[in-house]
Amino acid sequence: MIKNLVFESFYSFAEETIIDFGLGKKPTPSGYDIDVDGERWNKAIAIVGANGSGKTQLLKPLAFLSWFVSNSFLGNDPDDQIPCSPHALQPDQPTRFELEFLLDGIDYRYQLELTPKEVINEALFAKTSSQFSYLFKREKTETGYHFKHKGFPFAKSKAEELRGNASLISAAHSYDVKEARPLVEFFDRIQTNVHSSGRRHFQFDAVMKTAAKFEKQPELKTRMSEVLSRFDLGLSGVEIRKVMARDSSGQEEPLYLPFGRHQNDDGSQFELPFFEESSGTQSAFVLLEPILKTLHQGGIAVIDELDNGLHPHLVPQLLQWFEFKETNPHQAQLIFTCHTPEVLNLLQKHQIYLVEKKNQCSAAWRMDDMTGLRADDNLYAKYMAGALGATPNL
Repeated sequence: MIKNLVFESFYSFAEETIIDFGLGKKPTPSGYDIDVDGERWNKAIAIVGANGSGKTQLLKPLAFLSWFVSNSFLGNDPDDQIPCSPHALQPDQPTRFELEFLLDGIDYRYQLELTPKEVINEALFAKTSSQFSYLFKREKTETGYHFKHKGFPFAKSKAEELRGNASLISAAHSYDVKEARPLVEFFDRIQTNVHSSGRRHFQFDAVMKTAAKFEKQPELKTRMSEVLSRFDLGLSGVEIRKVMARDSSGQEEPLYLPFGRHQNDDGSQFELPFFEESSGTQSAFVLLEPILKTLHQGGIAVIDELDNGLHPHLVPQLLQWFEFKETNPHQAQLIFTCHTPEVLNLLQKHQIYLVEKKNQCSAAWRMDDMTGLRADDNLYAKYMAGALGATPNL
């Protein structure tokens, strides 16, 4: 479970920005609460704002950290730059992250400071009693990296020789350091449709890639077929078929193609390949994979434009999956952007962030931090009237 994230000088966010999943004691309990030892945390956070305000950039830190911690050692070439950019108006300012999360009953704090070229500082802390104690610290010096650890047994020589564009946790996992494995698995459970350049814009090859993922996860494939049939998209089910094709070098490779089953009231049936289905059906198919996977295994779904290509009535359905224990047994979390202001009627003010850009810098704030905004206020009406900001300046 993610507790909070602090970051600074990252894309359009120049100043320190906080995404806090904590509730405190005042908000009325709801189905979107996670209770841990008397403290409450949000399962769902919505991000609302005008086009170009920085909503997607507010999601990018989690997407970046997921990749960096779990895959930067094997997924980056030695000379590659780190896919992370400071604010354009302060290009020499390092980017900084601090993520606090709960894993197997232990409260961790991960700190990272870096430039697109190299890591400056990387550290992991675990909470013992009321204090955090370091498990490892890695710091850039004039002569290389200095490394020390206490409970994270990665060889000092390997750590200090590690290249600057990779995470020490990612490297330790590749060297079979058992203490790194649960951490990598935690960051791997951040499921997202966002990468370093923004949202992964929909293309048909995304449908085939998603079909391949569903084919490897039979439970999720069955659930996906049931859900799409209930979404009233004219489907009675979805089939995925394996075909062999040749790549550019002439080698055979498997492709997985989805087909939509359609059935009339009289029982007659026909099939359509998914490239003949509507863009909304294809979009829903792609969107469901990270959401259903997160609900199935736990973790957090980081979704840009949750409502993209979907009817507004479907957004409440997606949120309800995270609300109830029957559909969310592992208390998975969801953070998402959307352009459907009706989401303000579905969540409470402590579950909504507003984003605005001024002087080419994005700023984000949680609605319960706004002075004078009451819990029983009509958030939708106030937002649509422009009283809360974060709307287009037309």
